[in-house]
Amino acid sequence: MRIGILTAGGDCPGLNAVIRSVVHRALTGYGDEVLGFEDGFKGLLEGHYRTLDLNAVSGILARGGTILGSARLERSRLREAAENGAELARKHGLDALIPVGGEGTLTAARMLSDAGMPVVGVPKTIDNDISSTDRTFGFDTAVTVATEAIDRLKTTAESHQRVMVVEVMGRHAGWIALESGMAGGAHGICLPERPFLIEDLVKMVEERFARGKKFAVICVAEGAHPAEGSMEYKKGEIDQYGHERFTGIGTRLAAELERRMGKEARPVILGHVQRGGTPTAYDRVLANRFGWHAVEAVHRGEFGRMTALRGTEVVTVPLAEAVTRLKTVPEDRVREAESVF
Repeated sequence: MRIGILTAGGDCPGLNAVIRSVVHRALTGYGDEVLGFEDGFKGLLEGHYRTLDLNAVSGILARGGTILGSARLERSRLREAAENGAELARKHGLDALIPVGGEGTLTAARMLSDAGMPVVGVPKTIDNDISSTDRTFGFDTAVTVATEAIDRLKTTAESHQRVMVVEVMGRHAGWIALESGMAGGAHGICLPERPFLIEDLVKMVEERFARGKKFAVICVAEGAHPAEGSMEYKKGEIDQYGHERFTGIGTRLAAELERRMGKEARPVILGHVQRGGTPTAYDRVLANRFGWHAVEAVHRGEFGRMTALRGTEVVTVPLAEAVTRLKTVPEDRVREAESVF
């Protein structure tokens, strides 16, 4: 078979492990040919690809990023690709395409599948917000990076009697903030799923200072926002790819806390450092398993589906099921986190 693979959307630790796994399984297990499309769906549309053999994927298991590159594509061009799914498959001689990406990529994959392209998706996002899979690779690495940052910031916050506001990724789902905040022992966690009251954060900090604990660390997801009327906060505009531009809740919250309490408050924006670098052992293993099972699904003819982790097993689920809704933090997990503050 001739199998294509592409990586789209934001980069993520573990992408190269998926590519490597697909190539190894396809070549050594079935004698397939694997084409790597460059820069995501852009490469598929414009015919930019290279043949991937075992030498091409040698030594990439522990590398961050993606050797194939990634690029966001305007919605009009995504629709163009989706409407010509069967034609693109014929043009490149593809028996199957394995797109690796998040919610936007998997939505495009479903559209391609509906248009006649044989597709098996692999879910990827550090936000862990794809429904139908218990975990996505990249999430564990992001949480590990954020947890280490919180651990380090505690000592400097205590030394200078400061409030540190650590902003982590998480546009619409607060999984990174929740788990890194819990693991790092943050004194407050702000999630997109529950608007926060600035008064509650002020009270928490002041109570800590009154007890002699003259520092605090607050972990906030980039998509977190204050309850209406709690503090002034302006929402961002929508960019050309359909994503909201966030206006820096970490910086805004730190400034508001300092203004209200007269105590030093400093924002720390982790940003893309959470995406980069070496994936954890957990993410490498999960990415390897997803790649292996994607090739198996291709040879079983299970198209229009994606790999998913259910418990400890990797299964395939319909793409339509995977992109119906985002997997956000449920209220019971929020209550669990609150109990340890």
